[in-house]
Amino acid sequence: MDVVAEDTQKPAKRGGKAKKGSFWRELPVLVVVALVLALLIKTFVVQAFYIPSESMENTLLTNDRVLVNKLVYHTRDIERGDVVVFSGVDSWDSEVKLEEPSNPFAAFFRWVGTAFGVVPGEKDYIKRVIGVGGDTVKCCDDKRRVTVNGVPLDEQSYLYPGDVPSTTPFEVKVEKGRLWVMGDHRSVSLDSRTHIGDPGGGTIPVDKVVGRAFVIVWPFSRAAVLPIPETFAQPALNAAAGAAPLLVGFAGAVPLMLLRRRRLLKR
Repeated sequence: MDVVAEDTQKPAKRGGKAKKGSFWRELPVLVVVALVLALLIKTFVVQAFYIPSESMENTLLTNDRVLVNKLVYHTRDIERGDVVVFSGVDSWDSEVKLEEPSNPFAAFFRWVGTAFGVVPGEKDYIKRVIGVGGDTVKCCDDKRRVTVNGVPLDEQSYLYPGDVPSTTPFEVKVEKGRLWVMGDHRSVSLDSRTHIGDPGGGTIPVDKVVGRAFVIVWPFSRAAVLPIPETFAQPALNAAAGAAPLLVGFAGAVPLMLLRRRRLLKR
């Protein structure tokens, strides 16, 4: 009986060692799979971004981390009031100057840090969309408000305390496929206003938009969603934008009708 008991215990010990060894062999594979899945999610679904500057205060503070939805604009158009991340490669200069990596290893770790929102991307920007294609954005009206298609915006809910909507006057017609963007901290933000002299008149291409920032995830004490402010829900904004082509068409049709009427009278 004793011999049998010894024999039955030995395989159990050998099996335990085998399982432990198997775990350590599989661990690197699990890590690689996790990283690949994380990069796929980051590339196509959601990505974390680091806020490096004061340009969106107090909505977003320096060192905040936000999640950006990369799928949303495949199901709907970019809307006024959205907070978007976009690439400024070959266009806008970076708001924050970063030192070049000193070696390939440093460059790799910066790439990983940027991918997971730990460090800022050198050419990534985050701003609020004020005007979309077809809009006329102007500053300012007699009450010093930004207007879109002649409709004034009430920006008190997101504008940095003490800031005015803009100290720089402007009037821009946003072309189709482009956006007029501004930071919430208007007195320090390098946004569309500072690029009016560039090609595109300060607007950015829609195809440079990475996605919509929809939630603050770090620090936990500031965790919150980023909704579209109510002022952008004014029906008059869309009504005014939709009326513009109609008015142009009507203005062009009236002379033709008058000319046709004169010809008929001559007959």
